Amino acid sequence: MMQNVHLAPETDEDDLYSGYNDYNPTYDTEELENDTAFQEAVRTSHGRRPPITAKIPSTAVTRPVATGYGSKTSLASSMGRPMTGAIQDGVTRPMTAVRAAGFTKAAVRGSAFDPLGQSRGPAPPLEAKNEDSPEEKIRQLEKKVNELVEESCIANSCGDLKLALEKAKDAGRKERILVRQREQVTTPENINLDLTYSVLFNLASQYSANEMYAEALNTYQVIVKNKMFSNAGRLKVNMGNIYLKQRNYSKAIKFYRMALDQIPSVHKEMRIKIMQNIGVTFIKTDRDKMKKAFQKLIAVPLEIDEDDKYISPSDDPHTNLVIEAIKNDHLRQMERERKAMAEKYIMTAAKLIAPVIETSFAVGYDWCVEVVKASQYVELANDLEINKAITYLRQKDFNQAVETLKMFEKKDSRVKSAAATNLSFLYYLENEFAQASSYADLAVNSDRYNPSALTNKGNTVFANGDYEKAAEFYKEALRNDSSCTEALYNIGLTYKRLNRLDEALDCFLKLHAILRNSAQVLYQIANVYELMEDPNQAIEWLMQLISVVPTDSRALSKLGELYDSEGDKSQAFQYYYESYRYFPSNIEVIEWLGAYYIDTQFCEKAIQYFERASLIQPSQVKWQLMVASCFRRSGNYQKALDTYKDIHRKFPENVECLRFLVRLCTDIGLKEVQEYATKLKRLEKMKEIREQRVRSGRDGGGGSRSRREGSAGSDASYVDPLGPQIERPKTAARKRIDEDDFADEELGDDLLPE
Repeated sequence: MMQNVHLAPETDEDDLYSGYNDYNPTYDTEELENDTAFQEAVRTSHGRRPPITAKIPSTAVTRPVATGYGSKTSLASSMGRPMTGAIQDGVTRPMTAVRAAGFTKAAVRGSAFDPLGQSRGPAPPLEAKNEDSPEEKIRQLEKKVNELVEESCIANSCGDLKLALEKAKDAGRKERILVRQREQVTTPENINLDLTYSVLFNLASQYSANEMYAEALNTYQVIVKNKMFSNAGRLKVNMGNIYLKQRNYSKAIKFYRMALDQIPSVHKEMRIKIMQNIGVTFIKTDRDKMKKAFQKLIAVPLEIDEDDKYISPSDDPHTNLVIEAIKNDHLRQMERERKAMAEKYIMTAAKLIAPVIETSFAVGYDWCVEVVKASQYVELANDLEINKAITYLRQKDFNQAVETLKMFEKKDSRVKSAAATNLSFLYYLENEFAQASSYADLAVNSDRYNPSALTNKGNTVFANGDYEKAAEFYKEALRNDSSCTEALYNIGLTYKRLNRLDEALDCFLKLHAILRNSAQVLYQIANVYELMEDPNQAIEWLMQLISVVPTDSRALSKLGELYDSEGDKSQAFQYYYESYRYFPSNIEVIEWLGAYYIDTQFCEKAIQYFERASLIQPSQVKWQLMVASCFRRSGNYQKALDTYKDIHRKFPENVECLRFLVRLCTDIGLKEVQEYATKLKRLEKMKEIREQRVRSGRDGGGGSRSRREGSAGSDASYVDPLGPQIERPKTAARKRIDEDDFADEELGDDLLPE
């Protein structure tokens, strides 16, 4: 027991190294055999429990562990891992498992701490490259091949296809040399397949870009047939594209389908694109089928007699009698019907396939014309050319249409008349009335019974203001063809210009019976009733018009104008507001709506309309003055003052703006009133001097100033020689806003420019 008793030191100083040689007797395993408590625990069931297995297999074995007191007995941790700081097999284990701390497995007790490895001395010098070695030559050659492939791709992106192909070929030659050298040095398994694939793929792509399709297909075949290249089957899409360019549609579809079979379903986008290519190829296949079907249609025999059969070869009265008898018999009528039906089918088929069988409709029409010229229907070729010109018109390519039609000036009379009619129409649209009249005369002289030619001639006369003569041409067109709606429409306009309103109404009512839902005809009937001062009938027909075209802003504004003239402000507001919704840039409608809100004492709502008007016409000071006046009338004097100041900055010489600034500043009590009053006096004096000069000039001249008559009340007409004549509706009448609308007892009247 005395061995565990420690005596106090004689001095007061602490011993820094005391206690390091002491140890706990609990860890003295040499005396465990004599420890009765331990031996009893071993004999009990607690002592017979199985040993604890370590969670880390590599450290499951108990290793000798040194205690802090120098014990030599091994003691495992609870996890089977040696305790930190132990000595194992003569090797000191570090306090942590970080090798960078300078500890190694080979470290022994007493070894120097050298984390940077300075004791090993300087690093040995780098070995010099041996450029003559086979490995280095292969490496340099591989680098050169990669550079050539990159240069080829760059040249292709810059548009230099020839240089791109040369670089690709050079890369292919060097790659083959590289493969042979690599086979001599290493085994075939070490060949760079990725490099070979990229070289061949780039070469095939450059062949295809240079339209060397045979070489491109051969190169793609080399890649596809090589089983060592993974996913090479996708290149069959490229092969299909080449066959598509060669118009070998069957092979293109075959390769597209082969590629589709080799692409897994997870690549949905790629599969969709390939299926799209298959669909396009089928469409192109249909183009060839359409051409073949058209050629078969042309080759169908009519089995009818020629027209020469019905011309008498002699003066034999018996023969002439027989020919006259069979000229119009049932068999001859059947022949005419069969020929007309055949021509109709051929023309319809040509119109349908021409825009789709080639890259453009013009090339398609040219192909159809050539096929027709080589058949028994030669006379249909001219009709196809005219249809080609009309197609140019639909696409608004007037120059090409004129070029096409001018080729028929020296053809036979029927074709010449049709071409001249369309040329007259084109020049009329371009307001070249002299050229239009010239071609209209040519069309009439070539075929006097052509109603379209007579209508066009009437249009040129109408444009020159000779309405009586224009009516004669329209009447002649109707005599030749009573169903010519263009002539009937135009003669109604002519009667309206001549103020023969009953006859004009009769024409438009007849036309309405033929064209029940024609918006132009409905408007003309309503307009004639308005001119006849029958607003109720005009409103009724305009209601029918907006049932056909409910979004026509001018028709709605016209209804608003008629209701306003009848004194029905609420209905007028409804239709003016609807017109504004569909077309918010009509200045007359905006002005009416603004004035309506002022009349009903809702000046705040009028502001938005006058602000929009000022945006549409920023140079018109009137709208900005209206905005400022609305602010003033609604009691927002500060906003009104700011608006007047802004107007004065933009229009410093506007007298009305300065007058209101003086009045507002006076009422509010601002010091700026004197400045604005001085400017106002100066401007008024300048205005007075200007007016005196004008009066003196009039007195000195002694002549009366001629007054030009405006055409605001006349109708702006547009005569369409090949379609119903469209006369634009008159604009809604402006509601004049003058000083009476802005009478203000406190601040005076708004003075606005006329």
